[in-house]
Amino acid sequence: MDAILLAAGLGTRLRPHTLTTPKPLLPVQGRPILDWTLGALPPSVDRVIVVVHYLAEHVEAYLAQQKRIKEWVAVPQGDPKGTGDALRKCQSHVRSDRFLVINGDDLFGAADLAALAATPMGVICQEVPDPTKYGIAFRNPDGTLEKLVEKPKLEGPQLANTGAYLFPRRVFDLEIQLSPRGEYEITDFVSQLAAQGPFHVIRSTFWFPIGTEEAWNTAQTLDIRKELTGR
Repeated sequence: MDAILLAAGLGTRLRPHTLTTPKPLLPVQGRPILDWTLGALPPSVDRVIVVVHYLAEHVEAYLAQQKRIKEWVAVPQGDPKGTGDALRKCQSHVRSDRFLVINGDDLFGAADLAALAATPMGVICQEVPDPTKYGIAFRNPDGTLEKLVEKPKLEGPQLANTGAYLFPRRVFDLEIQLSPRGEYEITDFVSQLAAQGPFHVIRSTFWFPIGTEEAWNTAQTLDIRKELTGR
């Protein structure tokens, strides 16, 4: 199975650290974030497609020397136009009928990624106390996904989209439009697929987004080795 890792972001909230190091390569407990992600992938993943842009040569140099996934390809995003655009740039490189798509700069639990990889199509979600800061999953009565809504004005804990998906290859047959913020959103693909059939919601047991320097510093003290070992 292929896994697409989205690693093209600028990491602006982690400057000045990301001025010379792309965010996916920032160290957490002595290992790049991207290295933790590769190590957390299920054994069924035998190839990775890494979308690159900012400081791409650094990411490619890491991929060339790492030993976790033998087969890999780096795909330049070019002019970045959102996560949906990044996914579409990978179409010609995807070989498997189903594939993972994962944000390349967060920490995901290995057990959750394995559960996701076992579904026909799905998304990992985690309960968060403030839904106004996240994309929130609305579910059907059977627990499958109805739709994702960005930062809804809701109160109380809700299930947030973590940015880890399992897509069927037919996702590339779908068309999406520019969002109000001028980007192609991967969540628009998710909503269309969810309208066509059961899109499973995997409840996260471990997810740690590294969006700020405070979060990055906290990650250095977490007991994560067991949670993030999948291979």
